[in-house]
Amino acid sequence: MRSKKLILNYRQSLRAILTLPIVAFFFLCGCSQKNRNQRPNIIVLYADDMGYGDLGIQNPDSKIPTPNLDQLAQEGMLFSDAHSSSGICTPSRYALLTGRHHWRDFHDIVGPMGPSVFTADQYTMPEMLRNNGYNTACIGKWHLGWDWESIRIKSYTTLDSMMLFGRMKYFYPSQAYNWNLPIPDGPLAHGFDYYFGDGTINFPPYAWVENDRVLQEPTVTMTTPVGMALEGNWEARPGPALEDWDFFKVLPSLTEKAVAYVQRQKDQEKPFFLYMPFPSPHAPIIPNEEFRGKSLAGPYGDFVFQTDWCAGQILKALDDIGETGNTIVIFTADNGPERYAYDRIRNFDHHSSAPFRGLKRDIYEGGHHVPFIVRWPNKVEAGAVCDEVISQVDILQTIASIIGAELPSGLAHDSHDFSRVWLGENYNTPIRSATTQNTFKDRYALRMGDWVYINHKSGYHTNVPDWVTDKFGYAPLADSVQLYNLKDDIGQKNNLAGIMPEQVIDMQEKLELILQQETFIEK
Repeated sequence: MRSKKLILNYRQSLRAILTLPIVAFFFLCGCSQKNRNQRPNIIVLYADDMGYGDLGIQNPDSKIPTPNLDQLAQEGMLFSDAHSSSGICTPSRYALLTGRHHWRDFHDIVGPMGPSVFTADQYTMPEMLRNNGYNTACIGKWHLGWDWESIRIKSYTTLDSMMLFGRMKYFYPSQAYNWNLPIPDGPLAHGFDYYFGDGTINFPPYAWVENDRVLQEPTVTMTTPVGMALEGNWEARPGPALEDWDFFKVLPSLTEKAVAYVQRQKDQEKPFFLYMPFPSPHAPIIPNEEFRGKSLAGPYGDFVFQTDWCAGQILKALDDIGETGNTIVIFTADNGPERYAYDRIRNFDHHSSAPFRGLKRDIYEGGHHVPFIVRWPNKVEAGAVCDEVISQVDILQTIASIIGAELPSGLAHDSHDFSRVWLGENYNTPIRSATTQNTFKDRYALRMGDWVYINHKSGYHTNVPDWVTDKFGYAPLADSVQLYNLKDDIGQKNNLAGIMPEQVIDMQEKLELILQQETFIEK
């Protein structure tokens, strides 16, 4: 990490709660008043497919300028060992919003026009915050499903089809839906007062949704988008669309909406929660013209730079309404970078997953070891770097502790309280003794201290070119399971399973215990 930063090992920290301002001390002790001055606003900025090595403050060799996120880290706490629950989109978002590992309920993403992953009684972070006096909003990529079937006209029984990525894709045309009806089981059904977005940038319907209705009725079928993706493929699935839908307007429009939402909070008595899941730098990689050429990592680097700029606009709006000092801002990402990252190494000498092995979908570190920054002026120490292992499932329990919310028994199954880490309190042992990662069924990684155990002969899902294996010196995958010591081997190059059978057995047993328990209770 940077020498100009204060490196904090929180396992030995001696900082005490007396360093907190008096107002925060009484609040944490159970103050029942709920106005904005005593409960912080909360903003979660959630990047899509952004690698750990993309941020300049984390990777001195990054070819991408990220000035706003670098500044956010300098003003807050940078977690060097943070993880999403999964190596893909939907499961990570579910885990973040519920405090529950996705693999307890499902593994894969919600497909185009797919149903909600939430059960009717699933408790969520926005629900918790709304119940505790917050205005709540989601602006951006939802990708957790809606009940589209409820607005489908049942007389339409014939699916359209087209070949995409070597597979036949089936879908209903625009005319098969009654777009005048509200769409159930979306963000408003799970704790949000307000939603604006296009659902998922590369999935239909290609239209704006505000709250639970489309703003304009889709009338055509999107098959091949107009224009060129600037890097990689469009990744756009066929389905209902507006005739003039413009992918290049998605990120700017969402940013404008988020800025406007923050500005509207200026005169509100309630604190607010804004969940801003960016559609970028996920494919299609389409930086707007004014951002092209701003990085040395090609169009993807330019798209990361634009995402950083958009985050900066939201943070500026927070400054403009005078709420920066009373707002917790969290920046993180749903998983590692897409498969196009390998070509980026050769073409631009930029390694989006640096220093880790693997990409999106993989259960090697590169699939789920993500950026994670927390800023809360005068509460979280500016310039701090924390080496504690933290998971995105921990955000719910931590926020609950900070605002004094009581969670229903048994619903935040996997979430740990990191408030004492954020606030610099003294403690002697790590918050987490074990952390699990998973993308697809039956393949898991277990983290215990410096050790990572993978219960399969390979942690890959993405195909790996031979030149990548040669360049990074990865040993052949010869054993049935894998064991790595990240302290000595951060790149997971040398599998120690064959020479440390006792460590393997211990971690196998621990993983089985975690997977079998509905609620994992650490001893």
